Amino acid sequence: MYVLKHGIKRNPEKRWALPDRIFFGHGACAILAGTFLKHPPLEGFYGERIIPDEGFSGNHIYVTNGLIAFDYHGYCARERLLEHHERSWASRNAGWRCTIAKVDFDLLDKTELNRRKMLGPDQYLHDPIPRARRFLQRKNHAEAAARALRTATTLGADYRPAVSDPT
Repeated sequence: MYVLKHGIKRNPEKRWALPDRIFFGHGACAILAGTFLKHPPLEGFYGERIIPDEGFSGNHIYVTNGLIAFDYHGYCARERLLEHHERSWASRNAGWRCTIAKVDFDLLDKTELNRRKMLGPDQYLHDPIPRARRFLQRKNHAEAAARALRTATTLGADYRPAVSDPT
């Protein structure tokens, strides 16, 4: 897990200068997911949110079809994304736990994002939506999703959805 140097997220210039994967992995994940959903390169995906328990960091938003997921890493089995995220945060914070929830708000709406302690698109140094579009355009979504699906299906009987309320 990449850890940002202290103060970068509060410095608009330094934050904007981060490489795309780090930028979208450390604070702008909602923008990437919202842009994906606004112009979906693949159908059947929806947003999910990792919500850390009170007193912990580690919020994250990604898109999924229930079996595979997409975030700043690219496509992978949804369960692997969740396991990686939990393992990374728990290794730094004893007792780290979270809830997984389906996103029921507009991921590109500043008011909705601010209500959940995230920045809206117009709160970055520059507009992050074109940056997210370019990031998404560099991917071969069909090929990468198919590869992730093959991996996800090898999980077989071990696959258990983590969302308790899929509505």
